[in-house]
Amino acid sequence: MRLLTKSRFKLGLECPNKLYFTRKKEYVDNKTDDTFLESLAQGGFQVEELARLMYPGGVLVDPKDGDIYKAPWEETQELLKRDNVIIYEPAFLFDNLFIRVDILVKNGNKIELIEVKAKSYNPNNKNTFVGKGEKLVSSWKPYLYDVAFQNHVMQKCYPQWDISNHLLLADKTKKATVDGLNQMFRAVEGSDKRTGVTLNFDKQSDLGEPVLCKANIDDVIKKIQNSDPNFSYSEDLSTYTFGDLINTLAKTYKNDTFFRFMPKGRTCNTCEYKSDPKNSNEKSGYEYCYKNLLNWDDKDFKRPLVTDIWSLNYRTSDRLFESGKFFMDQLVKEDIKVKPSAGIMSKSERQWIQVEKVQNNDDSIYVLKDELKAEMNKWIFPLHFIDFETSTVALPFTKGMHPYEQVAFQYSHHIMYEDGRIEHASEYLNSKPGEFPNFDFVRSLKKDLEKDNGTIIKFATHENTVLNQIHEQLQNSTEQDIEVLQNFIESITKSKDGSVKEWEGVRNMVDLNRVIIDYYYNPITKGSNSIKAILPAVLQTSELLKGKYSQSIGELGVSSINFDITHTWLKMKDNVVQDPYKTLPSVFNNIDKDVVTISEITDVHDGGQALTAYGKLQYTNMTEEEREAISKSLLKYCELDTMAMVMIYEHLKEVVE
Repeated sequence: MRLLTKSRFKLGLECPNKLYFTRKKEYVDNKTDDTFLESLAQGGFQVEELARLMYPGGVLVDPKDGDIYKAPWEETQELLKRDNVIIYEPAFLFDNLFIRVDILVKNGNKIELIEVKAKSYNPNNKNTFVGKGEKLVSSWKPYLYDVAFQNHVMQKCYPQWDISNHLLLADKTKKATVDGLNQMFRAVEGSDKRTGVTLNFDKQSDLGEPVLCKANIDDVIKKIQNSDPNFSYSEDLSTYTFGDLINTLAKTYKNDTFFRFMPKGRTCNTCEYKSDPKNSNEKSGYEYCYKNLLNWDDKDFKRPLVTDIWSLNYRTSDRLFESGKFFMDQLVKEDIKVKPSAGIMSKSERQWIQVEKVQNNDDSIYVLKDELKAEMNKWIFPLHFIDFETSTVALPFTKGMHPYEQVAFQYSHHIMYEDGRIEHASEYLNSKPGEFPNFDFVRSLKKDLEKDNGTIIKFATHENTVLNQIHEQLQNSTEQDIEVLQNFIESITKSKDGSVKEWEGVRNMVDLNRVIIDYYYNPITKGSNSIKAILPAVLQTSELLKGKYSQSIGELGVSSINFDITHTWLKMKDNVVQDPYKTLPSVFNNIDKDVVTISEITDVHDGGQALTAYGKLQYTNMTEEEREAISKSLLKYCELDTMAMVMIYEHLKEVVE
């Protein structure tokens, strides 16, 4: 059956063409969102189970035997014959539309449609869903359209119903009144429940006061369904009424037809149906669109696109696409509207440098040497490179915490001395289930950084943001050393915008990412300034680094807490540097496969995988061997983050000298 479900409706809203490629095995699908892992990391399944406890006595529609459409619909119809009933995951089937509702409450003809989302919400903010100009807030559009679609299908099935629409969300204004709330919802592999969550408490009062709240969104849903122009999902779909949009997407999917939705520029860059050019066995939906709609040939896909220009806004990207300028080699300086800045590369200057390098087939780096040297000369040795790994959890760890408060569970710390010595000086990891690590995290960081007055270097703004949040958490805590820890945080950070107390520390951390953006451009990165792009680029560029880091850390005399002396940071293949992140050892490299149950965690190569791994350690039952293996992989990954910063620093020093 080719039915328009909630997930396919969402896909069609993103781009109607995607409905043609979904579930076709011959087309690549790079959707990296693993529903179980994503929900695990964000506490999604825990929130879902907690939500049901707010509506006790409900009946779960959970059909067996693989019939995922007709059987649940028939079971739901039987349950709805009752005057009063609560149903978990009821199904509704109308023509070729199909939905499952999270929670439905029926009292006669009055129906509550409740969609549960592991998303934070402040009920005191009147502009949560509708912002300036009475327009829908973009970040909420997918959730609101999801409910509007559910309402539409339910109303088609039961026109006589009076339906009220709600989102059940994590309330940012509420605090947990018990310790270990998140540990009362444990994820278990092989569970016969869809959520995979088991309840780990004796009685409901153990949960304390609710941390979820229900938001009525009737007015928003009504305006969406009445096709209010301010409430359209996107400008491109605004010509359809809501009902016509559903019917059109449903017909498109049912008939398996290509919608012919014109490419819009940057939005296509992240298309999940875009294949890896190195893998010729995969068919590309992205290429299918561009060949059929823009008449591109194979050579066009090898030309750098305007959508690849760093930080080019969507409006400019769409304007260039609509004017027929798809490729960087078609651009002139006026297309970018370059505006210089004194002493640094302005955003538009950097964009034009990227374009010029492409047009001239120039792979050489561009550096503002004098300005970069002046900046680096301000730094005081020894240099301290730090990186944090953090998580925001829906269900709080401890009493007094709000939903989605920041949890800092790990850091790594490298030191570069003035004589060139490199030391992996310290690290921190708290992966114990149910422990709130933030204050011990700061105590440990303070001990490691207060031994001298050397410059502290981070990459991007994350570390400053996290320490500002811990500063606030301390204010509301009962810790004995609040003032000491807050003073330390203030000494190495800058207060966030709008903070009641303003400060800029005497050792305010230097942002190496900002230094790169202001003074350095490497064409190998293709405009990206993430550490995952910069590291392999500088290793490929620098003969000095190639020669140095192709040796083992034992030969180099570089200390490491997590790697043995035979480990080599830099490996070459076909004369090309392999990304050190991708050569990190697999999590369960040396563990008997028979004892491994958490098989989804195979690698920790990026921040998303680190977050997922931490979620596993917190919410999942596993063996001690598995727990230790995941912890070791987290430590190795975080160590590479700070070692990467050291290598990038060495390259910048090489360049200016």
